[in-house]
Amino acid sequence: MKRPILIHPDPRLKKVCAAVPDLSDELRVLADDMLETMYDAPGIGLAAPQIGVLDRLIVLDCAKEKDETPRPLIMFNPKVIESSDELSTYEEGCLSIPEQYAEVERPAEVTVEWIDRNGNEQRETFAGLWATCVQHEIDHLDGKLFIDYLKPLKRQMITRKMQKLKRERARA
Repeated sequence: MKRPILIHPDPRLKKVCAAVPDLSDELRVLADDMLETMYDAPGIGLAAPQIGVLDRLIVLDCAKEKDETPRPLIMFNPKVIESSDELSTYEEGCLSIPEQYAEVERPAEVTVEWIDRNGNEQRETFAGLWATCVQHEIDHLDGKLFIDYLKPLKRQMITRKMQKLKRERARA
């Protein structure tokens, strides 16, 4: 089931999410709903707070080339356990901040631990777009948006555009 995506500014997007203590069928359904919502948007990542759920859960799939096999990842309680000193810059966007993009510098490689939908512990090192995406989504779980990396003036400008977009959508 597709879920509505919250648009910034929304206080739920600034909250730190609680760890998922135990996997339940309800949480697995939530993860599946999040994947459906993300693919429909279309996006390459989605965090639970973006649909108003304050649990440490993210989904991502950065396989977006035509001939690439989709690789949906569901991560409960993801955490970066290692980051490279080398940095990379990507132009980031966010489903909660539609049609706004900015360059953000992050570690080029990260090793992440998480629990998969079957309750198994996983660990993987990500590079390139995958590394950027997983860091971006984990930031959401800590109440941080990609615009928080920008200079105040640019951040305020984007926030004002989002406030205007929300007013327009409320009238529609």
